[in-house]
Amino acid sequence: MSLLGKKSEDPANGDGPLPKHHKATKNEKLVIVASSLGTMFEWYDFYLYGLLATYISSQFFSGVNETTAFILALAAFAAGFAVRPFGSLVFGRIGDLVGRKYTFLVTMSLMGLSTFAVGLLPSYETIGIAAPIILVGLRLLQGLAVGGEYGGAATYVAEHAPNGKRGLYTSFIQTTATLGLIVSLLLVIGLRSLLGEEAFADWGWRIPFLVSVLLLAISLWIRMQLSESPVFQRMKAEGRTSKAPIKEAFGKWVNLRFALIALFGAVAGQAVIGYTGQFYTLFYLVKVLKVDPGTANVLIAIALGIGTPFFVIFAWLSDKIGRKPIIVTACLLAAISYFPAFKALTYAANPAMAMAVENSPVTVLAYDDECSVQFDPVGSNSFDTTSCDIAKTFLATSGINYRNMAAEEGSAAQVIIGDAIIAAPNPVGLSSDAKAAAILDFRAKVKAGLDAAGYPDEANPDEVNKPLVVLILVGLMILVTAPYAPLAALLVELFQARIRYTAMSLPYHIGNGWFGGFLPSAAFAMVAATGDIYYGLWYPVVIAGMTFVVGLLFLPETFRRDIDD
Repeated sequence: MSLLGKKSEDPANGDGPLPKHHKATKNEKLVIVASSLGTMFEWYDFYLYGLLATYISSQFFSGVNETTAFILALAAFAAGFAVRPFGSLVFGRIGDLVGRKYTFLVTMSLMGLSTFAVGLLPSYETIGIAAPIILVGLRLLQGLAVGGEYGGAATYVAEHAPNGKRGLYTSFIQTTATLGLIVSLLLVIGLRSLLGEEAFADWGWRIPFLVSVLLLAISLWIRMQLSESPVFQRMKAEGRTSKAPIKEAFGKWVNLRFALIALFGAVAGQAVIGYTGQFYTLFYLVKVLKVDPGTANVLIAIALGIGTPFFVIFAWLSDKIGRKPIIVTACLLAAISYFPAFKALTYAANPAMAMAVENSPVTVLAYDDECSVQFDPVGSNSFDTTSCDIAKTFLATSGINYRNMAAEEGSAAQVIIGDAIIAAPNPVGLSSDAKAAAILDFRAKVKAGLDAAGYPDEANPDEVNKPLVVLILVGLMILVTAPYAPLAALLVELFQARIRYTAMSLPYHIGNGWFGGFLPSAAFAMVAATGDIYYGLWYPVVIAGMTFVVGLLFLPETFRRDIDD
């Protein structure tokens, strides 16, 4: 079977002559533009948290060590994704029962008000543990709202589009969602430049959240101008709407089967590719490669600006050759290119670190049973009860890539930097003061060894190869656009109109909410656990590879289907 698939004349498989369909009027096109702009504002709200995760970790998770705080901040980011499937069921059902338009208004209001509240939330130092708890609660509300957004927008736009252009029309949802990220990026960059890093880290990071109340007002006004989908209006007039869309969508195998194929054969791969390209790259530049956050934001913004038009290009192409070949090919390319791409990114963004890792690799020689996973969700583990934990904690918090080597039971851990060997202190039997002094002395020796081996504290701005970094990022962004561009049309075409909002929303939000949303926190936890800065890439590589196989074997072609029924 080729990647392009073999065409048949079976309309159920998406081939054969195009069915008749209403023509999209000029007014309908303006309505589609308005819908897409509303999506951009909503995703602006959602992306903000990911962009500001570093600042949020210091504001709301300051009661734990730095590595754990950042992973917890990413976990709170992921919390919004965790509830998205539930939001898709709630709002998908409303959308199939009541209509597409009014569901938009509810999701928009919930998202905007939750985002505004984050900007007003007191920090951990002010109200203690209540701060991260409230923050997670607001993220959950945002996730519920987004759970109802995408399916509604995709269904609404596709049901206005003429046959032969559904991919092109729905691509503006993906395009404007990415524009929401670009707008939020540009605002963060502008505020950092205007206020200075110290003021922005202290209070300026709140401004983008507070500005969202203005965007909420604009978005609600735009959504109020929309008319209901003609397909839904016709179904309602003919009495063909579903009375139990959730049961009909997932209680019948014929529909559930397509939901599972959509999830594992399209959405899961698209999700991890999307979050790797748009989020993990930013975190990787800042936290692993130690590039200045302002510089990293600018480089990401440039790459996004160059890559975004490819949403329209790939969507247009999907109207010509089909959705499936583009999606599965992108998943294959991602699975085979991520490791070399990120290694090239390391050499381009922080060549001193790359050369140090190559010429003077760091190894932790330790008895494995003494080594803890360097992640503590509740902040109760100080990682100082074994020599292995003392060694790995310092390397993890310093962002140093290291390998693990097994030692004999009872032996103290050692950190090997090139040819230098530094023994970690054995804390057993030491008083608290003696242990603290021994740890400080050990860290000083390791730091001196790292300095001597050429490991930089941060990326040298003069050595960052910005054109090459942008080129690599653009390649990763283009990979993001390929599977995402035709996805909305594919999902709309897979399901009947009477259950479409519900049926397409759940696999989309399980894929993007769970497979994609958990990627940054899971990948960084994998890096912290192993010491290998590239180990987190196994997460997207394995899932993209799975989607390639499942999609190639089971995903039907849909681009010629009639979606009116």
